[in-house]
Amino acid sequence: MAAGGGTKAIVAALAANLTIAVLKFIAFFLTASSSMLAEAIHSVADSGNQVLLLVGGKRAKRAASPEHPFGYGRERYIYAFIVSIVLFSVGGLFALYEAWEKFQHPHGIEGAFWWVPLAVLAGAIVAEGFSFRTAIIESNHIRGKQSWVKFVRNAKQPELPVILLEDFGALLGLLFALFGVSMTLVTGDGIWDAFGTAMIGLLLVAIAVVLALETKSLLLGESATKEDVQRISEALQADGTRIIHLKTMHLGPEELLVAAKISMGASETGQEIAKGIDDAEQRIRAAVPIARVIYLEPDIERIQASGLG
Repeated sequence: MAAGGGTKAIVAALAANLTIAVLKFIAFFLTASSSMLAEAIHSVADSGNQVLLLVGGKRAKRAASPEHPFGYGRERYIYAFIVSIVLFSVGGLFALYEAWEKFQHPHGIEGAFWWVPLAVLAGAIVAEGFSFRTAIIESNHIRGKQSWVKFVRNAKQPELPVILLEDFGALLGLLFALFGVSMTLVTGDGIWDAFGTAMIGLLLVAIAVVLALETKSLLLGESATKEDVQRISEALQADGTRIIHLKTMHLGPEELLVAAKISMGASETGQEIAKGIDDAEQRIRAAVPIARVIYLEPDIERIQASGLG
């Protein structure tokens, strides 16, 4: 994924959420609807999350240093993991707390501004729909033929899956809030408002857990995709070289480490071995451009065959 694609989706989501958050807070102050408060806090949490993703993307671009010789690419994973924590605590747990309070002390939505939550929610659905559409378009550039579930699970770039899940959750949350507010207006019973708030909280907690699990795997160090491993293997074996073992690991979304032990003829000179390794590295980088760090260890076929390698 081009970094610009993820940034475009993040900026679109940030602009939408900041606008929506202001309108939701206005609606809450006018009507005291707990669903509107939960949704307002949800939008604030999402806005903070998008800022975190932008910060993580910028910090990940720093050059490698003696203390961090492989660079800072994984900062994007760290900030994405922080996003899941913020979504869980600030968004999900707050909404569940607010729902509990409203269940204890339900009250309807009265006064001249009863229509404001409906107008705000309708406008928010349109704005979130635009943000979600942008995330889908940017994701389709790299998703290929994968299903959406597979894309979220297999993506090495954390930004687009995070934005996709946040926007999807935001749209569902808005529908839950619209349901709670509408039923409260129709029945005059605030228990529906509390019910809508509880559904928003449970939804945010579920999304946060999914994000945390997926990002944790990236933080631990995921291998290259099966397709990239296949390309690397074919590139190494293009001149008849035999692979003894091959390992890969993402140092960041667009940076891959490749380590392999390969067989060399017993009669080859040091110069021939060095040239063979250089040629193999060139073939790997041509096949998989994100293979930035490559370590190839030569082994002698005779020694490996005897079990002494």
